[in-house]
Amino acid sequence: MTTTTERPAPAAAAAPAARPAKFRPRGESSPLSKALSHGVLILASLIALFPIGWILFVSLGPDKTDYLHPGQILDKLTLSNYQHVLGDTDFFTWFGNALLVSGITTVFGVLLAATTGYAVSRMKFPGHKPLMWSLLVTQMFPIAVLIVPMYTMLSELNLLDSYTGLILVYSTTTVPYCAWLLKGYFDTIPVEIDEAGRVDGLSPFGTFWRLVLPLARPGLAVAAFYSFLTYWAEVPFASTFMLSSDKYTLAVGLQTFVSEHDAQWNLMAATAVLIAIPSAAFFYLVQRHLVTGLTAGASKS
Repeated sequence: MTTTTERPAPAAAAAPAARPAKFRPRGESSPLSKALSHGVLILASLIALFPIGWILFVSLGPDKTDYLHPGQILDKLTLSNYQHVLGDTDFFTWFGNALLVSGITTVFGVLLAATTGYAVSRMKFPGHKPLMWSLLVTQMFPIAVLIVPMYTMLSELNLLDSYTGLILVYSTTTVPYCAWLLKGYFDTIPVEIDEAGRVDGLSPFGTFWRLVLPLARPGLAVAAFYSFLTYWAEVPFASTFMLSSDKYTLAVGLQTFVSEHDAQWNLMAATAVLIAIPSAAFFYLVQRHLVTGLTAGASKS
């Protein structure tokens, strides 16, 4: 009797391994979403830059009615408007007045706001909360309501048509906002720094000046930029309280190009471009110091 042994059938050829699915890392956008986001950002940038480019373009037209026919400006581009503004007007007087007023207001207002914000952030004295709320309430009144009482007060103090009066008026409006801004920034600085200063024998003001203030450089930069940019081109207060033409600031001097029967839009556009240059330069300086302050604060803490 013969026995047959069945051999196992050869195993089927192994199927090729499937390729692992590609997973997008968390937080990484798809190419389509990247393209859409870049397109939206480019469009928003063009919309934001259009008014600046339009004013710059109109300022190169020699006639005051060129803005009505912008296509004709390309055939007669000129810098005559800038030559007239710089050579035949009181531009440099206006520039000096605006720089003096806005610069002193920025330094004085930011320092006063910094001491106020630090005191409220660190010292729980009676009435510190009502103080901050009262500062906030002062921001609710429109300029049209404040001009009349401020005019009366400056007149009684003989401060009309003076740089001192205008600086005080500007400070009363910039200090409340900057105090709130800096108070919030001082809250983020550890209290242990103040305690270390007291252990080293520093007075409260010494601790504030030597330890806390350098760490608050980013907040100070933002407050300084807000103050300077707000009052560099401020019109209502300056045009109401400055009565002499030799004390006009840039924004008030700009109004001299517009009268009841005439409007020199080409000269206004050229002056507006010149006014914007110091603001852009100051923003660049503040941005650089802002980054430096953030790095220094991180390394020190």
